[in-house]
Amino acid sequence: MRLPTRILSMTFCMAALGAVALAQDDAAGSKDPPGMNRMAAYYIADYQELTFDSYAFPVTVNGKKAEQTVEGKRVNIRYNLKDNVPTPSPLQVLRNYENAVRTAGGKVMYASDEDSTTTLRIVQGGNEIWAQIDVGNIPSGVPIFLTVITKQAMSQEVTMDAGAMADSLNQTGEVAIYGIYFDTGKSELKPESDAALSEIAKLLKAQPELKVFVVGHTDMVGDPAVNVKLSQARAQSVMNALVTKYSIAAARMTPFGAGPYAPVATNETDEGRAKNRRVELVEMATK
Repeated sequence: MRLPTRILSMTFCMAALGAVALAQDDAAGSKDPPGMNRMAAYYIADYQELTFDSYAFPVTVNGKKAEQTVEGKRVNIRYNLKDNVPTPSPLQVLRNYENAVRTAGGKVMYASDEDSTTTLRIVQGGNEIWAQIDVGNIPSGVPIFLTVITKQAMSQEVTMDAGAMADSLNQTGEVAIYGIYFDTGKSELKPESDAALSEIAKLLKAQPELKVFVVGHTDMVGDPAVNVKLSQARAQSVMNALVTKYSIAAARMTPFGAGPYAPVATNETDEGRAKNRRVELVEMATK
């Protein structure tokens, strides 16, 4: 029998792992993680939900295995295979999850076919979701173990009001705004952006002579030319929203896409890339 080492330390019921389950229904109160469907012929045998916790996910950094601790809402799930159904291989299970998250715009942060383990990361609906999948290999089937942490992406950044924006513009001529959200690879504004847009509108209405460049920035993931085009479209979307929703004159704003070419942090970490994905207001010189 081969089991990933991490499985031995999981907090929810593992004692009866080798036993054939008598029930084939999902555990009471259990559910699949948001946006992550289970494989066919599996049911939830064990389920645990914690309002706030942390977990150290294995990740690959510069070709080597490392760990990244993520905090937030935690869900632990064990899926068991139903009786009298074809048994998938551990590799088949891993590839299903990996391919699904890539298709949805996410990323495989770590993968070990030998240990039957993979770490996935995806941003959906403003939430950053991390998941580790471990696959067992025992005579009674191929159980799947999920550890999922959901944290609110960049929520600590959404604190700048119109006054703070004005101070930054006065001191440096620019201000970075992190409360504007887009889906990966998209330029349509998400509803969560309304709070930041409202503060930008307050700033512009309080200073009717102020004109700004609305500058979009991306991280360095993907093709630079595509990112420049994307950042330009995002800057245009911000400008359009300020015109249509908040009655700011279009002549006071000029959109510009800087793509990945003006980072404010390293692109080697998730935290750094998140800081590089931003919209900035840059004051236009009036003299």
